[in-house]
Amino acid sequence: MGNHSQAGVEGFLIPYVVRRELGNLVRPLTDRGFGKMPFPVADLMAAFGATVGAPDSARELMRHNQPILVFPGGGREIAKFKGEQNTLRWEGRAGFARLSVENDYPIVPAALIGGDDVYTSLTRRDGLWGRFSQGLAEKLGGKPDMAMPLLRGIGPTLIPRPQRMYLRFAPPIDTTKPAGIDEQDWVATIREETKKTLERTLDELLAIRAEDPYRELNPLAWHRATQPA
Repeated sequence: MGNHSQAGVEGFLIPYVVRRELGNLVRPLTDRGFGKMPFPVADLMAAFGATVGAPDSARELMRHNQPILVFPGGGREIAKFKGEQNTLRWEGRAGFARLSVENDYPIVPAALIGGDDVYTSLTRRDGLWGRFSQGLAEKLGGKPDMAMPLLRGIGPTLIPRPQRMYLRFAPPIDTTKPAGIDEQDWVATIREETKKTLERTLDELLAIRAEDPYRELNPLAWHRATQPA
């Protein structure tokens, strides 16, 4: 269970780290339009084990004890306006908790810091451009929460700014429902616990990065950079 970032690298980085360190294949759940994504995005995601994030496919993977990677915020969490960096946007999203409870599937929060710093957001969601962008997205048949801010990367360009990534996995959350508790109440409890754990882990990584004297991408300092424990 992870947080989406503007860089969008977490769908590749987290499965890569797990495969390298543990030898396990993680299956990222992706948008229903996965097969229509432009080259090479769709091919890369397929190579990393991605599958369409539908309830039926998630249930099947859970039944076979396959590690899956879910981003409850979806695409709305990628487009970060000014002031929204390293935050979660899970408004109304509880499907991951419902499926996990249904299948007694543990949840491991995976926090990533750095992806929201490859671009600088120049506009706020409630500002003039933010309101215009949200209205335009709606008129074009999209969703207002998928509106894009004005961004810049290196200098005034849209070239992504290289950033060191900080990744940490929190302890697993047991989703097994205790006897005598209403299922919907338990789903809400698991959702909230997951969200709070992920937010707390993001804060921990921000503190680690703030104290890391080698956070800049100087190749000569890579071996001395702080490794989140």
